[in-house]
Amino acid sequence: MKKKNRPTGFVFTKHDPKEQSPFERLFEIFQELITHTSGDFDEAIDWLRQLDKEYNLTTAEYTMDDFIEDLKKKGYIREEFRPDGKGGGKGEGKNSITEKLERSLRKRALEQIFGKLKKSTGGNHKTKYIGQGDEQAGEFRNYQFGDPLERISMTESLKNAQINHGIEGLNLSENDLVVEESMHKSQMSTVLMIDISHSMILYGEDRITPAKKVAMALSELITTRYPKDTLDILVFGNDAWPIKIKDLPYLNVGPFHTNTVAGLQLAMDMLRRKRNTNKQIFMITDGKPSCMQLPNGEYYKNSVGLDPNIVKKCYMMARQARKLHIPITTFMIAQDPYLMQFVDHFTAANQGKAFYTGLKGLGEMIFTDYETNRKRKLR
Repeated sequence: MKKKNRPTGFVFTKHDPKEQSPFERLFEIFQELITHTSGDFDEAIDWLRQLDKEYNLTTAEYTMDDFIEDLKKKGYIREEFRPDGKGGGKGEGKNSITEKLERSLRKRALEQIFGKLKKSTGGNHKTKYIGQGDEQAGEFRNYQFGDPLERISMTESLKNAQINHGIEGLNLSENDLVVEESMHKSQMSTVLMIDISHSMILYGEDRITPAKKVAMALSELITTRYPKDTLDILVFGNDAWPIKIKDLPYLNVGPFHTNTVAGLQLAMDMLRRKRNTNKQIFMITDGKPSCMQLPNGEYYKNSVGLDPNIVKKCYMMARQARKLHIPITTFMIAQDPYLMQFVDHFTAANQGKAFYTGLKGLGEMIFTDYETNRKRKLR
């Protein structure tokens, strides 16, 4: 019978873009706008209407009012009563986003920054230590008394038996047995610090929105791929305070200085309460430390240059975190040479890491560093 010659190599076909409904097309833009407006629905819709006038996003068959009505029907927004008692389903109340939309924003941020990742209930983090762990390492050693039977590699053991005793009869001895090593999976407790000082929106550059997206993506990553890990998020301006994951879309900057010391103190307090061996701090900032709280409760502020008192306190906090075996990874989104020098000294005091990155690629860098840190077990 004559064989057919089948083509080999790559076969290129014409790309057929996925069909999007009018709602899906508008919803994609709306999610981006609602992130920029810190969850302000009315402002996001105003921006969307302006884009509609310029780019004809809607049609006579599907209007902006239809889109808003679909958002309500699908549970992405809800209409709330006004103080005067009006509203509540008749279009007279104030529209606000729901938990369903908050989850959608986190998932979208994850897909934008990290790509689509499948959920894993067991966690995927390896340490550098081999032994009786959770994941096969591909390395073998001789069987020792006390090794669990399920760790014995039967394929390699039978091969040894044939080599040592011949193939005429099956003769398997203890000396033929080999055990496959495995990698230990570790759990990680992470605190993400986000700078919300006024400098995050200075000079016409929006730096807070990319930081929010990174936080939403990291929270979605950990809760879906690494469910045994913990993530706490705090923001720091004149002071520092924790925020919940569901509050991330509403995060905004304020007329604040940068109290890095307060942020580090709160982060270490959070991690002290965690039982995981592996702990770390991620800090996203674009400005110099310019504020700290004095023992009498007053705030000492100085925005001119690098104040030696504040800087000294920052270095002290970095060394304290090192003693607690808590590495600090700083993601610096400003490029000022004197600030980069401060971060260098801060990183050396903690023996942590620093990345000098712009807004582009911030998420990928944090993701890569998070994955890398999972392979290290801290004492």
